[in-house]
Amino acid sequence: MKQYNSIKAKYPDALLLFRVGDFYETFGEDATKAAGILGIVLTKRRNGAASYVNLAGFPHHSLDTYLPKLVKAGYRVAICDQLEDPKLAKKIVKRGVT
Repeated sequence: MKQYNSIKAKYPDALLLFRVGDFYETFGEDATKAAGILGIVLTKRRNGAASYVNLAGFPHHSLDTYLPKLVKAGYRVAICDQLEDPKLAKKIVKRGVT
C-alpha cells in the first residue's frame, strides 16, 4: 500500500488502476467509484494492524472493456503497470504509470 499511496499522490485527480499480478486493482475511494461504475464487487482488505481499505479489481485482459466505461463516466484514469518481471524482483515489484 505504501507504493500505491506514493503513486496515487502523483495522480490525485485520476482513478488509479494498479496492476497486481493478473489484475488491475483500485483502492479506497477509487475502489468505491470503480465498483459502482463498472458493476464489480467492492470488498475490503486488511491494511495494517486494525484498519481496512476498500478494494475492487478486474482481470488485466479486461482493460479494453472497463477503461472506456470509466472514461465515459467522466473520470481521468492512470494505469500503473508492473515494470519488471515479478519473478525477478528482489523485493516489491517496480511499478509506474504507463
